[in-house]
Amino acid sequence: MRLMKRSIPRNLILESVDNFVLIESYPEDKCFPIYLIWSAMQDIIFHILFAVDVNEGNVRVVTAYKPDPDRWMDNMKRRRN
Repeated sequence: MRLMKRSIPRNLILESVDNFVLIESYPEDKCFPIYLIWSAMQDIIFHILFAVDVNEGNVRVVTAYKPDPDRWMDNMKRRRN
């Protein structure tokens, strides 16, 4: 539901899989390993936060959003300090 509110359709995430770039990882997160991914599709840059359930063999989209240029640099791939 939030993806729709943020104007990031589910199909955009699925179609952009070839553009995924890992920008941060949190392998020791409390429930599952978490990965922050950069992607771009149809001139839209966005981030996707995935949780990976290794035991069950599936991946869950936690959230997706358009990064704030005031908080990110290098084409939205690196956090500003």
